[in-house]
Amino acid sequence: MQKPKPENTAPAKPKASRKTTSKKALTAYSPQQIEEIFRRFRVQRPEPKGELEHVNPFTLLVAVVLSAQATDVGVNKATRPLFKIADTPEKMLTLGEEKLGGYIRTIGLWRNKAKNVIALCEALIRDHSGEVPGDREALTKLPGVGRKTANVVLNMAFGQPTMAVDTHIFRIANRIELAPGKTPEEVERNLLSVIPDQFLRHAHHWLILHGRYVCKARKPDCPACIIADICKAPEKTTDVPAPLVPIEARREAEKV
Repeated sequence: MQKPKPENTAPAKPKASRKTTSKKALTAYSPQQIEEIFRRFRVQRPEPKGELEHVNPFTLLVAVVLSAQATDVGVNKATRPLFKIADTPEKMLTLGEEKLGGYIRTIGLWRNKAKNVIALCEALIRDHSGEVPGDREALTKLPGVGRKTANVVLNMAFGQPTMAVDTHIFRIANRIELAPGKTPEEVERNLLSVIPDQFLRHAHHWLILHGRYVCKARKPDCPACIIADICKAPEKTTDVPAPLVPIEARREAEKV
């Protein structure tokens, strides 16, 4: 006859909690480091501007809609003659989808974009008296307008401190660990949380231009980076920052 097994009197181990005890850091930088990063961006470009050409909030909205999966250079080439004859929803609607398509034929997905722009004009006239609304919810209800497009318009046309996360900003936020996130929305939230209020008005453009001309997708130009000493990107090639000189002043010096 087998002896009965003794009962296990040891206290049961507590189950691991699924909740983390500490919140994941939104950034790899201290507040002082972030302030210095954007201070330098401000010195380099005191008044940064978007590169999409426009003459009013409506043409800006159209240009941003057309820029999806296209370059700013390509969009500007197409919209220069277009905006000379159609700079309001009413004029664009009069132009019509077919003629509009003729102007933007060189832009990717032009047929669908022409349809969206005409529908956009109809909605602006019907719901907003032909004016571009300065409200994100109202903007994102318009045909062809997503959150990123709305944020660009709110920032550039209405001066609101929004963060439009495009491919450049998404790449930089993750690459240099400024505000890592798995989605554009997560990166947007994190950037808005860590960037000081005094820099939010222009932060969107500073990051886009830095990503377009310095922290490039294929090969970052680290020797040209003014924040190389602060940057925490694992792949950076130098800790020596480039001279902190306003872009315009540098261009003038190069002409001499």
